[in-house]
Amino acid sequence: MRPGIALIGRLVCLLAGILMACAWLPAQAATTERIVVNRFSGVAIEGFDPVAYFVDGSAVQGTAEFEANLWGAVWRFRNEGNRASFLAHPEIYGPQFGGYDPADIARGVTIAGNPRFFAIVAQRLYLFSREANRDAFAANPERFLYEVGKRWPALQEQLSQ
Repeated sequence: MRPGIALIGRLVCLLAGILMACAWLPAQAATTERIVVNRFSGVAIEGFDPVAYFVDGSAVQGTAEFEANLWGAVWRFRNEGNRASFLAHPEIYGPQFGGYDPADIARGVTIAGNPRFFAIVAQRLYLFSREANRDAFAANPERFLYEVGKRWPALQEQLSQ
């Protein structure tokens, strides 16, 4: 076998191995949209049920069986009741600021929240990129929301529709 062909064969195998390894990584959330969604599937908040945060007080994975399309995103729920509640009141159950971390927005940047780090304050759902951000927000939500109120309109304009 010629040395050049052997080298190409090794490179192809190496590339295939890298691609297979990357298949196990979670898909990244888009951060140029008004609602944080998976850029490949269009699923919002990594498929977690937004109503379950209120009903169960925890992050619960939704299923493809109970989906709804709203605001350009696919939302998943664990049952039909949660789906119906969300569709009746999406402004309550949907994550505030499109799922972006309010602690980061207060600093002037849009970073997607992680659905596992959440807080419900004044009957609204907030998602955070890090646990430390959630804890800081929970200690003084009024301060963060004041800063967010000043920065969010300009940041939102930078996000595509």
